[in-house]
Amino acid sequence: MKQLKFLVVMDDVATINYKKDSTLAMMWAMADKNHQIYYCQIHDLWLDRGKLNIDACPISVYRNPEHFYELGESSTMQASEFDAILMRKDPPFDMKFLYALHLLDYAKRAGVLVVNDPQSVKDCNEKLFATQFSEFMSPTIVTNKQSHIRQFIKEHGDVIVKPLDGMGGMGIFRLTADSPNIGSTLEMLTQLGTLPIMAQKYIPQIVDGDKRVLIVGGKPVDYCLARIPSQGETRGNLAAGGRGVAMPLSDRERELAQSIAPTLLEKGLYFVGLDVIGGLITEINVTSPTCVREIDDQCGTQIAVDFIELLEQKLA
Repeated sequence: MKQLKFLVVMDDVATINYKKDSTLAMMWAMADKNHQIYYCQIHDLWLDRGKLNIDACPISVYRNPEHFYELGESSTMQASEFDAILMRKDPPFDMKFLYALHLLDYAKRAGVLVVNDPQSVKDCNEKLFATQFSEFMSPTIVTNKQSHIRQFIKEHGDVIVKPLDGMGGMGIFRLTADSPNIGSTLEMLTQLGTLPIMAQKYIPQIVDGDKRVLIVGGKPVDYCLARIPSQGETRGNLAAGGRGVAMPLSDRERELAQSIAPTLLEKGLYFVGLDVIGGLITEINVTSPTCVREIDDQCGTQIAVDFIELLEQKLA
C-alpha cells in the first residue's frame, strides 16, 4: 500500500482522553501503516477563491500516556494535497460545526475522500435520522407543542424527552403521567414552544444497557458496548456516569445494523454508531462515534485498523 496523506479534523488534541479516545486509535492505526498524518481544528479551515485551505500541522502519535502526541510546524496546505480527511470533531452540532461541514464540501469537490461525507452529516441529524427507520424504534414523536407531548405521555405513561442536538446524555428527561414538572421541563426543552424536541416511549431494558453498535463500511462490528446506567440514573451514556461492558451482538442487533447499512453506504457514512436499547434503535450517530477503545480493550478487536484498511481500499 502506498503511503497516504491523512488530515484529521478534531478537537484540541491536548484535551482528549488518552484512555478512551477513538480518534487517537485511528491515528495509531495510520501511524502503524506508515501513513502521513496531519492535524487541525475546525477554525483552521478557510476558503480562498473557492478553494479550501487548511492551516494544518504534522502530528506524530505514541502509545504513551505521558507523551502521546507531538505536533510539527503549522503551514497552510490545500485540501487537494490530502488523500483523505477525517471529520472527527465532537458535537455539539452548532453553527461552527455546520460551517466546517460546508467548508469540507469543497474538499470533497476537489476529489478528496471526506469521512463521514459532510453533506450526509449535515442531512442526518442523529435523532431525526433514526426516525427514517421508525419500524425499528419505540413509539416516537417530534414536536415543539406541549399539547402533543402531554397527549403522548398520557397515551404511553412513561416517556423520555430530549433535545434534537444533545450529546452525552445532556438534556434527557424521563416524564411519567404524574411527574410534577412536565410543564417546566417542556418549556425549557422547547424554549417556550419554539423548538422541536423528541419524545419516545420509555424502554425499560435500559437497565441492561444502552448499546453502542459500531458499523464500519456497512459491516457491523461483532461486539457492542452496553453502557449501563449507574444506580438511580435513567441515562447509560458514559459521559453521564454509565459503565461500559462489551458483549457480542445479539441476532436482533445485527439485524438492525444490516437493515440500515445500505442507506449508510449510499450516503458515504462509513463510520457510524447505532444506539440500541432493548432491540430498538434510539439514535444513529454519524458525527464522531466513539466506544472503539472500550470494545477493543475488552474483546481484542482492532476496529480502528479495520476502518483505516477500509479507507485504504477506497483509495487504492
